[in-house]
Amino acid sequence: MEFIEYPDRDFLVMSLANNLVGDLRNALSNQERVSFVVPGGTTPGPVFDALCAADIDWDRVDLMLSDERWVPTSNDRSNTRLLEQRMLVDHAAKAHLVPLYLPFKTPEEAMETLTQGSICVFPISVLLLGMGADMHTASLFPGADQLDLALSNEAPVLVAMRAPCASEPRITLSAPFLNGARRKHLIIFGEEKKVAFEKAQTLSTKEAPVTAVLDALKVHWAA
Repeated sequence: MEFIEYPDRDFLVMSLANNLVGDLRNALSNQERVSFVVPGGTTPGPVFDALCAADIDWDRVDLMLSDERWVPTSNDRSNTRLLEQRMLVDHAAKAHLVPLYLPFKTPEEAMETLTQGSICVFPISVLLLGMGADMHTASLFPGADQLDLALSNEAPVLVAMRAPCASEPRITLSAPFLNGARRKHLIIFGEEKKVAFEKAQTLSTKEAPVTAVLDALKVHWAA
């Protein structure tokens, strides 16, 4: 694990975007198709803005979220909507979006179809994750109903997740599939999250799920 501090958020965003583009170009030089898994939420938006202008072979990139809130894509809280507005534009509009939401009432009803559709993503070529102040990553929340399953070596690709701190059901990639990515990056902003990340390394994976993806992880932090 490598922890990289930046003088400000703008510098981090440009440096991280360059790192990700380099990783994608390297993967594209060795594979016909590559996969790029990214987080939702507010933090990665500026990175998406920088990435989408990169002149790479986006038509050979399978883009997928690490997790999704179980809400329609028309909802402001939809991570898919965020990708459509800030990532799948400019050059990156040519990328192939692997869906993590279908219009079913619950994630369980869509699980088989979504799992079959996501097979092309693995092993993940390049992974970008975020982290909450509660030390969750993707939708691997401390105290979530299926956290044990999602962290286990026998975990399925996708797990439906419900947690007291999450206002709607979620669907998430499980820890083994996230941790198996060939290149892994984590973006965190602010002193609170830096302290949380340092604390996480003293706790169990159930208490701090972000520790399930620490192998060869590059952590990018700015205040």
